[in-house]
Amino acid sequence: MAPTSITRRELLKRAGASGLAALSTPALALGQNQNAPPKVKPGQEPKPESQAAQQYPHPPGVFINRPLTQVTTAAEALLDDLEGRASDFFYNEASPRTGMVRDRASAAGLSLSRVSSIAATGFGLTALCIAHNRTYLSKFECEQRVEKTLAFLLEDCPHEHGFLYHFIDMESGQRMFGCELSSIDTCWLLCGVLTCRQYFAGNERIQALATTFYRRIDWEWMLNEGQTLSMGWLPDQGFLSNRWDIYSELLVLYLLAIGSPTHPIPASTWNDLQRPVVQFGGITYISGVAPIFIHQYAHAWCDFRNIADLHTNYFTNSIAATRSHQLWCLTEGRKFPWFDQDLWGISASDSRDGYRVWGGPPAMGNPDGTLVPCATGGSLVFLPAECSHVLMSMRDQFKDKVYTRYGFVDAFQPKANWYGSDILGIDQGITMLMAENLRSGFVWEWFMKNPEVGHAMSEVQFHPDPDAMSQVL
Repeated sequence: MAPTSITRRELLKRAGASGLAALSTPALALGQNQNAPPKVKPGQEPKPESQAAQQYPHPPGVFINRPLTQVTTAAEALLDDLEGRASDFFYNEASPRTGMVRDRASAAGLSLSRVSSIAATGFGLTALCIAHNRTYLSKFECEQRVEKTLAFLLEDCPHEHGFLYHFIDMESGQRMFGCELSSIDTCWLLCGVLTCRQYFAGNERIQALATTFYRRIDWEWMLNEGQTLSMGWLPDQGFLSNRWDIYSELLVLYLLAIGSPTHPIPASTWNDLQRPVVQFGGITYISGVAPIFIHQYAHAWCDFRNIADLHTNYFTNSIAATRSHQLWCLTEGRKFPWFDQDLWGISASDSRDGYRVWGGPPAMGNPDGTLVPCATGGSLVFLPAECSHVLMSMRDQFKDKVYTRYGFVDAFQPKANWYGSDILGIDQGITMLMAENLRSGFVWEWFMKNPEVGHAMSEVQFHPDPDAMSQVL
């Protein structure tokens, strides 16, 4: 059964209550975008796309089991409840003045931390659109919070060439922990901004602020005279040496940069990206060696269904990656017997020993049997029945140890009796957005209304893929 704590939605229904105060101190998280790829064992390195293609007569991401696209009534009810609790998180765990969302917060709520991440804020802006549409929160409060957030981002938050620092003080916007000016995290923030621009199209101030925010970002500067985008910039060191040059969550980053109305980068950068191919369990797909979230994030906003570029159908590719991850988790059941068809999924997350970047295949980060709800939550649109079943199993088996006021804790290890105490904004966000896309396609619908996105997709030669679903066997 679900926990019995009173949520913000229930308070609103009962008494029209406004926000709840935030009062506890969460621990600090590290960012998911790493400056260097993790090491892999000899022989496990991904192969270049051209080399791998010689071994297989079909494109990557095909010859996998067709996903079951229907979810049960009970699963639908869980997703609805989960989205409502996530709405509470993104409203309560943000500054009422600036709208900046905490990077993480206690699953019990009432947090004191002033550490905000711009990525969590991007998810939070999108969450406010969902909450407004489904009336999880007061419509007036949602729109007002969006307007305050965009105004702060544009008028008061420090930036360089339109890019923002990864972690900032949620009240002042000042850089924290000596972090980088982040290209990918600015991208997630912009995704939320542009979703709001379209959804709240009747609000002229929101439209103007969002458009100005996008136009201010100098993507050409972030190229740093290279063919691919830098991962970031430090005021005392300059540009980071690592670039976004290998397949990962970067798809929407490049589309937004190519489609920029003021500082576009060449469309040729799209084909300069490396697209290595991995294989597991007879499944081949394009992927870097990284956690499963790299196959989720871009798809939270950008609708890649039924289209392909010159390389692959990326939606089908993510189905393949998710199925491969599921199979790999089942093989991990030899070491961790609680991993089975009911319980699987590992992505970058909290652990008993701090934040860990782990996953597979191939195995990376020395998994210890920790389960991560957002691994399946963020893949709901790819394997709907399978992933929703895992979320239901987690809630039903472990109850309020894992399913809390704000939804699922970030991670847990049942044998060690360890259950994470925090909610991470980005992990909560990817689960909420994918749940809504599965249920209604809402985020896809509104984000894809941005003409810059359509223009960029045309520039890099996306085209209809009539064989999309027939490729998934």
